[in-house]
Amino acid sequence: MSRRPILIAQISDLHIKAPGRLAYRRVDTAAALERCIEALNHFEPTLDLVVISGDLVDTPTEQEYEHLVRLLSRLKIPFVAIPGNHDSRELMRAAFPDRSYANSAGPLNQRVVVEGLEIILLDSSVPGHPQGELDGSTCDWLEATLSMSTERPALVFLHHPPFATGIWHMDRQNLRNASDLALIVRRHPRLQLIGCGHVHRATLAMFAGVPCTICPAPNHAVDLDVAELRAPSFKIEPPAFHLHTWLPGDGFGAIVTHQVPIGDFDGPHPFFGPNGKLID
Repeated sequence: MSRRPILIAQISDLHIKAPGRLAYRRVDTAAALERCIEALNHFEPTLDLVVISGDLVDTPTEQEYEHLVRLLSRLKIPFVAIPGNHDSRELMRAAFPDRSYANSAGPLNQRVVVEGLEIILLDSSVPGHPQGELDGSTCDWLEATLSMSTERPALVFLHHPPFATGIWHMDRQNLRNASDLALIVRRHPRLQLIGCGHVHRATLAMFAGVPCTICPAPNHAVDLDVAELRAPSFKIEPPAFHLHTWLPGDGFGAIVTHQVPIGDFDGPHPFFGPNGKLID
């Protein structure tokens, strides 16, 4: 197992359109992804892996995936991706033919290991529907994968959150069989984190005794309407990604998640002067 921190960046809900097209006639998702990739490439220290947790494209079409592949070619860090409800399994397989999926057809489940840290990616998409579900084969594969070790820490990623956020129109699309996932999670204490997407907002909850996060998006945010005051809406809020930092230590180590804003900001400025005194 690595004796240094391992840095896993998570980006989500890219919603790439065909070149020249805007999402909802307003959001330039390609430009947003370009800014995000620039931030990832220049992050210090160098990231170990980027996880893209679904909704890579918007419609989906072959043209959108071709545009996505061109944009991601500028990313200098290895990445893995899983589909969301806006994706097509078949088109995504064709766009990334070199990926080691668990099966040659069906859900695009994957497993990668970064210096002993296990990254498990679950396909929660339901073709033709917005809600999420882990089918029986995926649940069986997850159980078998987590049973392969009792010592190696693991992180799980999927698109649809297994908990309610309080945003009514998103909660009706979340993971429908969260109880099946919870049964598996509780049997495997080496699982340290569940990372999700779909809601375009940074969110944290506990699920089956494990921290469960939702990753913000690089483009637009779902309106935080917890009182059902408005029709389903989005807002242009500061873009960000999640940085999941695994820290070595006793047992399975520790996982810490930071929200990293995307953009250029003033600083960093030192707190202390050359004499060691606090600058006032």
